[in-house]
Amino acid sequence: MTAAARAEGPALPSTPDMESRFTVARQVADAVLFEGYVLYPYRASAAKNQLRWQFGVLVPPSWASSGAEHSSQRTECLMEPRAGAALSVELRFLRAQRRTVQRALGDGTFETVAELDVADRVLVPWVEGVEERIALTVPVADLVAHGVEVPFSRPAHQETESVVDADRTVGRLLRARERADGVLRLSATEIDGPYAALRLTAVVENTSGWSPEGGEADRDAALLRSLVSAHLLLGLSAGSFLSMADPPEWARSAASACSNEHTWPVLAGESGGANVILSSPIILEDHPRIAPESPGALYDATEIDEILTLRTAALTEQEKREARGTDPRAGAVIDLAESLPAEVLERLHGAVRSLRSVTGPAPAEGPGDRPAQPWWDPAADPGVDPTRDRIAVDGHSVGAGSRVRLRPGARRTDAQDLFLTGRTALVEAVLHDVDGAVHLAVTVDGDPGADLRREQGRFLYFQPDEIEPLEDA
Repeated sequence: MTAAARAEGPALPSTPDMESRFTVARQVADAVLFEGYVLYPYRASAAKNQLRWQFGVLVPPSWASSGAEHSSQRTECLMEPRAGAALSVELRFLRAQRRTVQRALGDGTFETVAELDVADRVLVPWVEGVEERIALTVPVADLVAHGVEVPFSRPAHQETESVVDADRTVGRLLRARERADGVLRLSATEIDGPYAALRLTAVVENTSGWSPEGGEADRDAALLRSLVSAHLLLGLSAGSFLSMADPPEWARSAASACSNEHTWPVLAGESGGANVILSSPIILEDHPRIAPESPGALYDATEIDEILTLRTAALTEQEKREARGTDPRAGAVIDLAESLPAEVLERLHGAVRSLRSVTGPAPAEGPGDRPAQPWWDPAADPGVDPTRDRIAVDGHSVGAGSRVRLRPGARRTDAQDLFLTGRTALVEAVLHDVDGAVHLAVTVDGDPGADLRREQGRFLYFQPDEIEPLEDA
């Protein structure tokens, strides 16, 4: 069904001016929407493409009950609307679409295959992402008076695409999407004090009635009914939002009382403007923007354009064929890397964002200033072993294999850690740094990428006062 607001009167149409403001914010939002969509080397067979879509995934409530992922996200921010102001809202997310590859048998029938080799690509099964938008504009006065609820549904869908090679049909692609259901709830309340400011609350929730049965009890099945990479664009027709990272002094208490769950709102749109908010599942700073040197989307998280472009251009012809057969977006990256002019590639190297003054030359190093060996050598210091060392926390011995509950402290500045408050985890190692501080490397229970983290040695780190030991079962 088309999204419709439950309010007194119909939703207002979005204005052209607001649409242009959203266009600027969407450039950053697209990077969020497709963050990690298909990772270098852009092939379905790559190990790091086996676990996809780790940000902003709103799963069906039945799957969220396992504790691994969430079915809703909550945005709260402060705004100062002028009289008669309207709020434009755009919810964006991806729907996972399963693609099956079939080969033509020549008698009008087809068989499902693991790959189909055609002239310029190797087609393989893959889960694609289809962008969806839910948009409305509603008077701020309605949000204060009774709030707005926007239920939405996207029906199941199937389609078939013929694969033609050398002017003959050699196979077909079957694409299937499952039904997706959700609701967007908006409300606003006045904050205490003499200022005419409001706290805006926006909740996005997956309301799918699907529940895992039999062989479907896995994340891949849940993804097909999920709102993937969900995020919000919010715009005021008159008035402004307040920065949540650096609010004015009078609003600091109200800003700290805002509850943001699994998403974070930042000022977006035109640089210096304050009438557009991007609430994303990835922590951003106010007024984020795409680097002007970037030649295009590379979908590889860190977006290190120069090295990714060079590495992509260096893929073998067979690897490029496999990438093109994985996803059209991967094929576009291959084409971009192959066609990039030298002067554009040169722009990617050595960009300077800011300068600092140099107060004097660096001191010269003498021959005795360099250590004879690394700062820590396991062979030279057998008394230190991260996998065997243990520390005492609240009277309990904690080391590799211990189970703990995460309690990130307020002194930490990484908001991503705060999302893990209350989650249980397994200690993988106890590490001591050169300053004598102790750090616990952990993997979070229910993290579908835990095995991959162990394989790569990429853990999350907390200090002893940020964990609560759990008694062994």
